[in-house]
Amino acid sequence: MAQVKVLVLAGFGTNCERETAYACRAVGADRVDIVHQAELIHGDRRLDDFNFLCLPGGFLDGDNLGAAQAAAHRFRHARVKTTGEPLMEQLLAFIKKGGLILGICNGFQLMVKLGLLPGFDGLYTQRLVSLTYNDSGRFEDRWVWLKVNPQSPCIFTRGLERLYLPVRHGEGKFVTLDEKVLERLKEENLHTLQYADPQTGEPTQTYPLNPNGSMAAIAGLCDPTGRLFGLMPHPEAFNHRTNHPAWTRESLPEEGLGLSLFRNAVEYLRQRDV
Repeated sequence: MAQVKVLVLAGFGTNCERETAYACRAVGADRVDIVHQAELIHGDRRLDDFNFLCLPGGFLDGDNLGAAQAAAHRFRHARVKTTGEPLMEQLLAFIKKGGLILGICNGFQLMVKLGLLPGFDGLYTQRLVSLTYNDSGRFEDRWVWLKVNPQSPCIFTRGLERLYLPVRHGEGKFVTLDEKVLERLKEENLHTLQYADPQTGEPTQTYPLNPNGSMAAIAGLCDPTGRLFGLMPHPEAFNHRTNHPAWTRESLPEEGLGLSLFRNAVEYLRQRDV
């Protein structure tokens, strides 16, 4: 069985790297390294030593120029100091060889600003979607229900029907370049997660069930391979029953539901020589 080697990216404003690393270890990843972005740029560490890249939440570069915009610019234009290789080429090679990428909150913002998602036609540099300011005009910190699209190719959500996870963001509203992009996302079932009404289980535009006003209530998105996945809610923040806001009032499983996403990723990689 293949070894699962996880790189959790840190630095320049990320603040959820330890929880993300914990989640990966909790579901049995063989190696989990927290790596500062500067280590990649300097050439001290390389993406090709890993097969699972986690882009955790936080506030990259203080959200200057827009959430993750400055970080995306760094990735596109930085060169590895020891080799002169563009860092973006290293990232694209990681995707080509079959690696997994999970972007959570700020990490999701980074993925869309880079153009990694939605990845139409295997192109990972086209910026066709974005995440912008919440309709409420304020930072949203609450728990939300999520409907999982059963037709999605996403490997992270296999076997799941719905999730209950926390969000904490100021720029989480999902938007597309135009209606054609939105329709294609739906046709290819790349809209993996949607904010849902807990009573009906169906996607909703009603605030605060949909905390940001995302188009089509989209909370998570994958590429056509299902290996690249970004979501605004924080699965790493529900790793144990005591994370749940009603843990003292309800009988809950010991393991938090958020770990299911990480377990699916680890099990997928175990069966593949990546």
